[in-house]
Amino acid sequence: MPKELQELIRTLSLANPLWGSPRILGELKKFGIDVAKSTVEKYMVKASKPPSQTWRTFLKNHMSELVSIDFFVVPTVRFEILYVLVVLHLERRQVLHFNATKHPTSQWTVQQLRETFAWEETPRYLMRDRDAVYGAFFRQKVKNMGIEEVVTAPRYPWQNPYMERINGSIRRDCLDHVMVLNGKHLKRILLQYFLYYHNSRTHLSLDMDCPEPRKVQPPEMGNIVRFPEVGGLHHRYERRVA
Repeated sequence: MPKELQELIRTLSLANPLWGSPRILGELKKFGIDVAKSTVEKYMVKASKPPSQTWRTFLKNHMSELVSIDFFVVPTVRFEILYVLVVLHLERRQVLHFNATKHPTSQWTVQQLRETFAWEETPRYLMRDRDAVYGAFFRQKVKNMGIEEVVTAPRYPWQNPYMERINGSIRRDCLDHVMVLNGKHLKRILLQYFLYYHNSRTHLSLDMDCPEPRKVQPPEMGNIVRFPEVGGLHHRYERRVA
């Protein structure tokens, strides 16, 4: 194993303590460096981050036609509770829309769907849980949009694994490391994170690619340079000619 590669693996793991070996492996792959996962684990500065679940939804065959929605809560420094709605397209793990509010209602939630698909074709299926915010008004409006709802069983969040995973990633990669001041601050943070999530963050489920595909940069394209993202919590790495 060349010392330069050993040092690169150590540098990636030290600069990004939230990354595990799959993420580092994905970055190396984007530079045309093919190594085994065991090699990365041998030379990285290890972080104690266990892998997330890999359960496959029974609607896998409809993934290209399916979006999922869910809320998660975020406390602010003033002890306010903000509710964040995320709309996720499952096929490429793309966050199509997000927004935050102090008071989620059926009307507000429907408006978020309208904004999500204002200029896009509506999906065939919408997966959600049984939260009370999805009341009769919400269900009727979704039906009017030509979308069929797929509702998970009570107290079975694992039936919506992709949404559970991205909500966990948002917390582990971002919100667990910042103090949210208010709604505007939260939206600004999440916007930065989702830009990183779509364009830089490699995913196991996408064969070590990003939701917006990244080109492989072979060694002849130059040296590896890092660019801070999400306020320095993460980094994007690219080859640049010196």
